[in-house]
Amino acid sequence: MTFTVYILQSKKDNSYYIGYSSDIESRIQEHNYESTGYTSKKRPWVIVYIEEFEFKKDAIARERHIKKQKNRKYIRNLINTWVRSSTVEQSR
Repeated sequence: MTFTVYILQSKKDNSYYIGYSSDIESRIQEHNYESTGYTSKKRPWVIVYIEEFEFKKDAIARERHIKKQKNRKYIRNLINTWVRSSTVEQSR
């Protein structure tokens, strides 16, 4: 089982949501279709960043690290780096 740290971006107001899950597909569905909670007010959400970990404790530590930054520039840099690396991988 892998654990995924993810960043979602709201199409409604461009805000970010940072989380982790062992089932990323189901978790995104929950964010986009549940009727209560923070993410329900800012739907739809799209995945803009993912990182995978073998151990849950590592995913939790990474999620906390990203959240502690409290800095949109830091988050945008993570996203831009991930997008560039994903594009390079796809072109191979």
